[in-house]
Amino acid sequence: MEQLCRNTFIARLNGFELLMASYAMAHLQLDLLLTETGYKPTTNQRLRVYLTNSLEESHPDTGTLFANWLSTEANEANRIKRDSPVMCVIGNPPYSGISSNNGEWISNLINDYKFVDGVHFNERKHWLNDDYVKFLRYGQYFIEKNGSGVLAFINPHGFLHNPTFRGMRWNLLKAYDKIYTIDLHGNSNKKETAPDGSPDINVFDIQQGVSINIFVKKSTKKHNELGQIFHYDLYGKRELKYDFLSENSLETIDFKELQPIHPNFFFIPKNNNGIKKYETGFRIDSLFPKNVTGIVSMGDEFAFGETKSQIRNKLNEFKNNQITEIELKAKYNLGKNYAEFILKNKNSLIVDDSKIIKCSYRPFDNKWTYFDNKILWRWRVEVMQHFILGENVGLVIPKFNKEDDCFFISNNIIAHKLCSAYDSNSIFPLYLYPENNGQQSLDQSKERKPNLNAEIVNQIATKLGLTLTIEKEITKGTFSPIDILDYIYALLHSPTYREKYKEFLKIDFPRVPYPTNKEIFWQLVRFGSELRQIHLLESPVVENYITQYPIDGDNVVGKISFQPSIYSEERPDANGNYTDYLGLVFINDTQYFDNVPESAWNFYIGGYQPAQKWLKDRKGRKLEFEDILHYQKIIVALKQTDTIMKQIDKINIEGSDSV
Repeated sequence: MEQLCRNTFIARLNGFELLMASYAMAHLQLDLLLTETGYKPTTNQRLRVYLTNSLEESHPDTGTLFANWLSTEANEANRIKRDSPVMCVIGNPPYSGISSNNGEWISNLINDYKFVDGVHFNERKHWLNDDYVKFLRYGQYFIEKNGSGVLAFINPHGFLHNPTFRGMRWNLLKAYDKIYTIDLHGNSNKKETAPDGSPDINVFDIQQGVSINIFVKKSTKKHNELGQIFHYDLYGKRELKYDFLSENSLETIDFKELQPIHPNFFFIPKNNNGIKKYETGFRIDSLFPKNVTGIVSMGDEFAFGETKSQIRNKLNEFKNNQITEIELKAKYNLGKNYAEFILKNKNSLIVDDSKIIKCSYRPFDNKWTYFDNKILWRWRVEVMQHFILGENVGLVIPKFNKEDDCFFISNNIIAHKLCSAYDSNSIFPLYLYPENNGQQSLDQSKERKPNLNAEIVNQIATKLGLTLTIEKEITKGTFSPIDILDYIYALLHSPTYREKYKEFLKIDFPRVPYPTNKEIFWQLVRFGSELRQIHLLESPVVENYITQYPIDGDNVVGKISFQPSIYSEERPDANGNYTDYLGLVFINDTQYFDNVPESAWNFYIGGYQPAQKWLKDRKGRKLEFEDILHYQKIIVALKQTDTIMKQIDKINIEGSDSV
């Protein structure tokens, strides 16, 4: 016990008052424990628990008496860090995606996690900056320095499977002989449930799922050899998880040994069936080299509006009146640092109507925003300008597709959560306009160019025996950029494609098979074109309303519900039984949309159910006449999407080698 105390020190210095409490409690608890064992300290012997920031190498002495005390603490802690063999690192490190621990020492160590076998993977995400990642790297540093040891943490489970952490996983496999992970799940952000559909509850009162991770280094592994990884999934209610953990040990848990493979080295079980065929297709981000994630405001209530005039009035009020940072945050529910950001830009802000533009915010839900980096936290102008300079259209896809079905389309700039509730969406514009340094202009006198990889397009053209044209033509033997986009859009809406390749669609931008059959290619183009126009609400089909709104009232959205009324006659299953209802969608106690297919009500696009979300986002507001028509269009669009997806799959069943 004395030796353990000799090599123990506090691992954080984030909030000083909190740290002092932890520092005092650590001494108190250790003193009580040592007393219970019968240990009696000698005169003036202190417990070797030190106040320091583990992620910093030293603490500057500012010359004050209090700072001298801190400096003494830090120096003693640094001596242990420098001279003592640290063999065991245990804890529950802080979870903070936007870390304030950005010292040079730990930042340099984290850089190791950005490489896989010496190759930098150019990940733009900041998740490697999370404090728990830094503490994993911190523990690894001391154990590697010592040559052997054990690191045991409970921390967020995202690093087990998120592609952003592939360099980290590779590095950990290089460092340790054996890694044991118990994924406790409970991620409410992902709405996790147990495999049998029962509730899955976090062991803590937080949204992030967590895992227990034990890393063992014995100094027996060869230099270039990867360590072994053992995994166990634990789902269920919190009490069940507590009981399981208290009743089991590493020896009694039925771990599954994994065989992580390049390039992702996942620490969770993965089904790689079909990967060879999948990888023969072309990557979406390779075909459309110019792409970017959606705009980020950090304060949507301020930066977005339902109408152009709403944005104009909001900005003029902000510009012409005194308002404090605290008042801004309270009024608009602003994110971290956003109030400070817009207040800093306030004096140089000139409200210009030409910068108030439409943005695809959620599926079938456009909003207005002010396209200026004085208001938008991340405005992505290098790519987004190509949706402002002229007519355009782009595929919308998240790089990491947790929902399996997050594929959409836009002819506007997009918000970063357009169709994914969990991951940032990227947009892939079809055309690029001549650069104008971010100045908005609708001058289209210069020819736009396809945002397409010539090498991939040439392969498609060769396989199909067609010639690419810059714009759509009726000339026989040609195809255009929009045909390529429509072909892709149809395939991304194939249920067979999604199911067969769902494991791979979760971890990176999709790969799409090269078309090899001209007839099937044109069939898919036709279906893709229909879907594109329906999702943009540009197709005349969406105005063939199938619903009614029969009851007069105040049209204010209140409690929303779906009440089945009659069987639909259009959805019999294989046995001839009807599986779909037509029902009533109530927007308040008395008013409703009638004849809404239940399949449309429950239909998902990415992480959203548009028929439900569109109404929920308008709770407390009055629906105008145009709103009522718009909602009826959404219902038609969702029903038609469901129908077309089934038709696409019939093509594949009839012999397409595309999927």
